[in-house]
Amino acid sequence: MSYLMKGVKCCSPMNQMHKVTGTLFKAHILKNTLGINEQQFKISRTLSQLSSENANSYTYVIVGAGSAGCVLANRLTEDPLSTVLLLEAGPKDTLLGSKRLMWKIHMPAALTYNLCDEKYNWYYHTTSQKHMDNRIMYWPRGRVWGGSSSLNAMVYIRGHAEDYNRWSREGAIGWDYEHCLPYFKKAQTHELGPDQYRGGNGPLYVSRGKTNHPLHHAFLEASQQAGYPFTDDMNGYQQEGFGWMDMTVHRGQRWSTASAYLRPAMSRPNLSVAEKTLVTKILFQGTKSIGVEYVKNGQRKKAFASEEVILSGGAINSPQLLMLSGIGNADDLKKLGIPVVCHLPGVGQNLQDHLEVYVQQKCTKPITLYNAQKPVNMVRIGLEWLWKFTGQGATAHLESGGFIRSEPGVPHPDIQFHFLPSQVIDHGRVASTMEAYQVHVGPMRSTSVGWLKLKSTDPNDHPIIEPNYMSTERDIWEFRQCVKLTREIFAQKAFEKFRGPEILPGKHVQSDKEIDAFIRQKADSAYHPSCTCKMGQLSDSTAVVDPQTKVIGVENLRVVDASIMPSVVSGNLNAPTIMIAEKAADIIKGLPSLQEKNVPVYKPKTLETQR
Repeated sequence: MSYLMKGVKCCSPMNQMHKVTGTLFKAHILKNTLGINEQQFKISRTLSQLSSENANSYTYVIVGAGSAGCVLANRLTEDPLSTVLLLEAGPKDTLLGSKRLMWKIHMPAALTYNLCDEKYNWYYHTTSQKHMDNRIMYWPRGRVWGGSSSLNAMVYIRGHAEDYNRWSREGAIGWDYEHCLPYFKKAQTHELGPDQYRGGNGPLYVSRGKTNHPLHHAFLEASQQAGYPFTDDMNGYQQEGFGWMDMTVHRGQRWSTASAYLRPAMSRPNLSVAEKTLVTKILFQGTKSIGVEYVKNGQRKKAFASEEVILSGGAINSPQLLMLSGIGNADDLKKLGIPVVCHLPGVGQNLQDHLEVYVQQKCTKPITLYNAQKPVNMVRIGLEWLWKFTGQGATAHLESGGFIRSEPGVPHPDIQFHFLPSQVIDHGRVASTMEAYQVHVGPMRSTSVGWLKLKSTDPNDHPIIEPNYMSTERDIWEFRQCVKLTREIFAQKAFEKFRGPEILPGKHVQSDKEIDAFIRQKADSAYHPSCTCKMGQLSDSTAVVDPQTKVIGVENLRVVDASIMPSVVSGNLNAPTIMIAEKAADIIKGLPSLQEKNVPVYKPKTLETQR
């Protein structure tokens, strides 16, 4: 400043004017030049961001490569103009492209290995259950290509036609049986061929057991001696009764959705798949979903969706991700400091599951799977499977089962049986100790309902899971019936030559009070969590998605998995979840729903008797 003042003093008025004018002109030029450079920098930075977003932009981003996500990835990439990014938190289900090297997943008989291994499993636990002697319950869920279809017992059960008609009454319009049956069929190729109920041209191969085990025959004969019908297809005309189970096993291998849907689509140039990728947040512009944030190899990244983000993480992960992203009960989110995008109080509520208990009987003949579980025999069985995909390793052994009504007046079966010619202890985490057989039995439509909530804002923290098991008198009564009706079947003449002493509950457990105590101590999850993002009408304050699977209150976001069930179905959940994804894929594509009217469904001649 002092230098300029000196300069002005020694200049003539004319020179002074020229210099001032020149200085102002230079300043103007400099300002304009800097302004242009700044503008160019902003444009350049925006273009760079757009370029980066385009490189990470897809038509659809699907979160979770499980039972639903693999179906969607396949069906949505059938359109060559749609690009799909499928993100999975777990690893691939093959090693060096080989199923044999990942035999713990693909050998049907090896299923309990991954129920005990955190590598492919979220390994969840519930809160202490106050109605079950304060036990903390173990909940395995798949964290691998195929999700829980790579961990489950491969039982293919659709539920009852009336489950889907009930969904429609509960607000899931367009999800009644006549609109769902065609999608079960579209998904399926049944080894017995197509008919009015079975599919014959779908990617999901379904088969029957091949062991012809005498204990399975004894179980089916005993159930008929007890007065129950035989059904030749519990997924067809008649669920009620006992019969041979359908299984997602193909040529001796587990047939997960990764095998059925994902691998056949991998060669498509419009499908990208990333494993070991944890999605941490859904990205929004206002209430419009535009993509997701995820962590891979310790690096935080973003992927953008021009059309939609689709959550297929399952009944725990999908509501968890919604809440982490600001969609849920506003009061709960604010307590954790999560900015609220949409107040949707139903997120994480309405949690439903199936509980089951094992009724076990000692076997007097050495014909159970006890010997097969000895190390030398396991090696022999494993080598045969690795060589030919045959033998005792090629089945999950849950080859027979059934559905019955718990009492007169119940319109369709509410108790399910899985029979196993072996003894299972603690989810298979403890080795069998003797020659024994068992039935897994439990109520299908429990009235106890729970919830899940965030523990923290850390996506790696498992949510708080409160299933609220056995919290109603009806559930306690139904479980008593499960034990009594199973004992009646096991007491039939067909089991005479095999029947040893009862192991569980044990002959000392006879009174209602003693049976109730046994249930509290021994019942466990059947691994069917569902209904935490329930489908319903906009007028239902507890609904999370509408019947088009769109998340209510936001745009470009869907949930497609078991969490959107309005209520749990009467059976295992894998087949219904695949159906949900097949049907949702048509909805997303804008296609009219498939429909099959007036398909006959069995009804008991009278409801005045229990059987």
